[in-house]
Amino acid sequence: MKFPTRKNNSRSGMALIVVMIAIFVFSALAAEFALSMKVEMHLAQKSDDEQQLLWLGRSGVEYARWILSQSASIPSEPYDSLNQIWAGGPGGLGETNSPLNGISMDNFPVGDGTISIKITDLERKVNINTANSATLQQALTLMGVDADSLSVVSDSIQDWRSPPAPPRVAGAENDYYQSLSPPYYAKNAPIDDMSELLLVKGVTPEMFWGTAASGHAPANFQHPKLGLGTAPGQVPDYPFGLVDVFTPVSSGRININTADVNVLQMLPGVETNTAAAIILQRAGPDGIDGTEDDTPFRNVGQLAAAGVLNPQAIAQLNNMCDVRSRTFEVHITAHIGNSSRDFTAILFRNTATDIQVLRFYWK
Repeated sequence: MKFPTRKNNSRSGMALIVVMIAIFVFSALAAEFALSMKVEMHLAQKSDDEQQLLWLGRSGVEYARWILSQSASIPSEPYDSLNQIWAGGPGGLGETNSPLNGISMDNFPVGDGTISIKITDLERKVNINTANSATLQQALTLMGVDADSLSVVSDSIQDWRSPPAPPRVAGAENDYYQSLSPPYYAKNAPIDDMSELLLVKGVTPEMFWGTAASGHAPANFQHPKLGLGTAPGQVPDYPFGLVDVFTPVSSGRININTADVNVLQMLPGVETNTAAAIILQRAGPDGIDGTEDDTPFRNVGQLAAAGVLNPQAIAQLNNMCDVRSRTFEVHITAHIGNSSRDFTAILFRNTATDIQVLRFYWK
């Protein structure tokens, strides 16, 4: 009988090692391939979801256009108000007898996903591109901005949105902005986005957002209020911000059925009590906007009939106010599977059958 030699044993051991290494390499390659396939499938699924989310977002825009079209087609409701379905209200009598009855604006199913939409009219605010000095300063005064800052902010906003020219008395042009660090140029064109105001001379985050929304706590002042100004080191207390009362896009007329108490006070001849009376009149018996018993104004002249304003004031407001809204901001949240995305659209309604998409974007 022959016994294995030491040389044969070495060869067998080497072969075993080679086989083990080969198995290890092939296992690693298989694992890497499986991981790569998993990643590829995930990316492909994500890409597919992104495309579907985009189309869901566009479907949300079309859904909003349909709702606004139907709302404008109701003969018994020749106005836009907060109790209507497009605004999230329960709907007026005319809407309950229209195709809008029973519709949902939350988690509305579309294909394999859902959309939720929120529609806000922009005529509830003042157009920042057409606001004159008096309107700008009235907004700042209502906010409680220091008297010595009123002209600075008002003039600077007008310089920012106007063609190049020597700056207004308290305003600013390129010379001022180029002296900043980092330097930049004045836009000298209409404002497209309200966030531009944060670049304008004199405008602070507190002015733009309002004190509470900007992250400050006005209740924790270290110094007491001193007259119309603020004490050194004191955070200004602004109950609302410029973004709450101005918009860069609108027809230019304020809807007296949707504007809040601050925006109404920016109209000539409308002070605090008058603005409160307008809201109380349109809110109906329960005094709450956006409920079933609302009594929206059907025309601006009804302000006089209701004893809220005199006929002379109405004549002036006819060119500044309306009971219809033309421009709407639509926020759309699209869901599919575990993915979601938010979209925004700006719509302009000429007529019930002519609703244009001015913008459609997402972050």
